Amino acid sequence: MEKDNLETQNLKKEVIKIFKKYGLNNDHATISANALINAELVGAYGHGLSRLKMYCDRISKKVINPKPKIKIKRISQSISHIDADDSIGFVAADIAIKKAILNAKKTGIGLVAVKNSGHYGLSGYYAEQAVKKNLVTMIYTNAPPAVAPHGALKSLFGTNPICFGTPTGSKIPFILDTSISMINRGKIRVAARNNQKIPLGVALDKFGKPTTDAKKALQGVQLPIAGFRGSGLAWMVDILSGVLTGGNHAGRVKDPFDDFSGPQNIGHLFITFKTNLFVNDYGKRIKDNISRIKRLPKIKGIKEIMYPGQNKYKRFKVNLKKEIKISDIIKKDLEILKS
Repeated sequence: MEKDNLETQNLKKEVIKIFKKYGLNNDHATISANALINAELVGAYGHGLSRLKMYCDRISKKVINPKPKIKIKRISQSISHIDADDSIGFVAADIAIKKAILNAKKTGIGLVAVKNSGHYGLSGYYAEQAVKKNLVTMIYTNAPPAVAPHGALKSLFGTNPICFGTPTGSKIPFILDTSISMINRGKIRVAARNNQKIPLGVALDKFGKPTTDAKKALQGVQLPIAGFRGSGLAWMVDILSGVLTGGNHAGRVKDPFDDFSGPQNIGHLFITFKTNLFVNDYGKRIKDNISRIKRLPKIKGIKEIMYPGQNKYKRFKVNLKKEIKISDIIKKDLEILKS
């Protein structure tokens, strides 16, 4: 193993030790640490180690249950409903995607709903697990209020990500994992902690004025992609992951950093299905689909037309060989959590 890889492994062991100190068993601590380190490796820093202290704080305040009794209700061979018992979101999502994969392998399709969960990190992380098993997947989860519904003055929808994944016939999966806001909330939180500006046009302050101040953006409103269309997509995700599952919805999901009045009760929905449900040559057809699009004439300055997931895969490969850079703020978090 290369030296830098060893350093990453040592960092992961450190995070596992911290989670175990806060009451998670070894399996749950490992699942959680793996998800956080993966976020660092793909460059999604707002979902990585910057959130570690938040999870530990929520365990300390007894709004994340470190010893959950997670129940899986079998509705049919294809459908399962999970009560996560206020577990850390990584664990609930890990159980759910594995169950969705198992159901799909048995029957062709897996549909798994989760309630009483928490923030689970990157949707794409779970989508990759399904795609590696040669399944197509769609994943939805809601989040604390950040985006105002179209026409409203008050934040209510989360940045509610939409995730889709498919095998491509190559080692790089197609993974679209995007929030419905102009940028995800994690990036704004990282900018706020590091006193960095955010781009103009992604958020309003609490008075409804455009701002580049990350702290003012967190107190104000994030802007959705594509105006009312983005607001509509956020609403759709709120219904699929909140209303349908038994999770919180309509603005009731608690902010994980600021609201310790109770568990978040986030809902997730995992859908997985076989590629050969309708055609026997999906692999050939998806390769044709991607290659035709990649052969299109390119605008000036573009070397390659990329499909969702390619850039992330490249970042992962590069970062896997390097030591994970930890900011002074996160180093301080780690020292506090270890002590």
